[in-house]
Amino acid sequence: MIELSASLLLRAYAAGIFPMAENADSEELYWFDPERRGVLPLEGFHVPRKLRKTVRRGPFALRFDTAFRAVIEACAEPTPDRPKTWINGDILRLYTELHERGCAHSVECWSGGQLVGGLYGVALGGAFFGESMFSRVTDASKVALVHLVARLRAAGYTLLDAQFVTEHLSQFGAMEIPRAEYRRRLAAALSVPTDFGGVDQDAAITALFGPEG
Repeated sequence: MIELSASLLLRAYAAGIFPMAENADSEELYWFDPERRGVLPLEGFHVPRKLRKTVRRGPFALRFDTAFRAVIEACAEPTPDRPKTWINGDILRLYTELHERGCAHSVECWSGGQLVGGLYGVALGGAFFGESMFSRVTDASKVALVHLVARLRAAGYTLLDAQFVTEHLSQFGAMEIPRAEYRRRLAAALSVPTDFGGVDQDAAITALFGPEG
């Protein structure tokens, strides 16, 4: 049996493959390479008008990479809409190690000193692979996604992998592309230099929204 490691995980992502567990108690990870892949367009990302106003109002304190493991643990919690999770102990361990290497990042929404929403994903070159998101208050995960896209654009990323298109992601312009097209975009993105941490977030949001705000 091949030993699971953070290095193996990065090689898998570079080849267009990602892991998921059947449930939180599962001791196995399964590898996925869908025939059609969900992506979110960084150029042409759609922010609904109401959400745009919410982001501008700034109801949350936005932070990046300050509570990475807490974000994964929150994403793993069962909810009425998602009673089962694919995040098991190996996922927690491996992605935390990727974060410690600087290869995985979290976007966090805080309110009253509490983590109320966020998301996490893996970064390789100019590709960002969104993994999961959570929300404990209205719009927290959506606001985190908008801030992620603004940061990725400002930092030079060219591909945002959503894995699968859901109704939730469709409102932002998520689309499915064939595996061959995905691999072409991924190969091009891997060699792109980026700087996730070196972004003026206010300027990034302004650039995302454009002159109309």
